[in-house]
Amino acid sequence: MPRIPKKYTLIVTTLLVSVMMSCMVSGISTFLSIGAVPEFFITWMAAWGTSWVFAFPALMMVLPLVKRIVSRIVEE
Repeated sequence: MPRIPKKYTLIVTTLLVSVMMSCMVSGISTFLSIGAVPEFFITWMAAWGTSWVFAFPALMMVLPLVKRIVSRIVEE
């Protein structure tokens, strides 16, 4: 399987974190809002899609700042 060049590490990391985190958060929020109803999965996927559209660009803006902050407070 071909691999993605190293220069895209930040984008791939951001993509994976945003997909996973928005999935978990939207799933929990959807469950707490509507419970275990038959339309849960469809509602969750709609919420996930919407939340990911905001999560990915937000992480692209925030992650470099977080990395700088972490590098200042964690020993090498």
